[in-house]
Amino acid sequence: MAATIAASAETPDGAATGGTTVLPISPVEQVRKNQSWEYGPFLNGGWGLGNRDNFQFFSAGVQAGKILTPALGSGIFKGQFEFSANIMPLWQAYTPAAHEQNFSYPGGYFEGPDGGGTYTGASITPVILRWNFFSNSRRFQPWFQGAGGLIYTTHKFPPDLLVPHGTPGGTSVFNFTPQGGGGFHYFLRDKRSIDVGVNGVHISSASLGDRNPGVNASVQVQIGYTYWK
Repeated sequence: MAATIAASAETPDGAATGGTTVLPISPVEQVRKNQSWEYGPFLNGGWGLGNRDNFQFFSAGVQAGKILTPALGSGIFKGQFEFSANIMPLWQAYTPAAHEQNFSYPGGYFEGPDGGGTYTGASITPVILRWNFFSNSRRFQPWFQGAGGLIYTTHKFPPDLLVPHGTPGGTSVFNFTPQGGGGFHYFLRDKRSIDVGVNGVHISSASLGDRNPGVNASVQVQIGYTYWK
């Protein structure tokens, strides 16, 4: 019996013992079991839809999150809840160059200068509520999320009627970003993953400016590299 115990202790992970193969715990299982922290850099790019289909977006930042619960639910909805946040020191929107445009109002319309070009600022998303689904894969883990954030730009965004500096008019340098989407973690090895997500993002000043044309809908793709702890 002592010899058997000694031999068992020397059996490496993944080796056969008594006809049964003992597999090492997978990267996904490690994250689930430890209710891990995650953090890492990401790049984000996208484009507007509808009347903003000539807008493009780019941003870069870092994200951090924590899995807060053990396994919950059952069936295809079984998973874990995660709370995350991110900050983007670089946020840019690329819009058509400044031009003259017709503006309508009750009872008529007028032609005036409309802003445009590249808008630069920063963004923070302090609330990201994510559900990490369970799967049978040892490396692949899908997720779904809803989030809300804030953008600051050095000039009023989106482009609108230009007004003299310091006078009322136009849109706002602050905009809010309610959003939702899905994606996945793909673990390259233990505690390291590539993350890909696609979000639908609405951009609106909530009428902080005199006008609030906003960006009703945009599609934005995020690619990141994540460290797990």
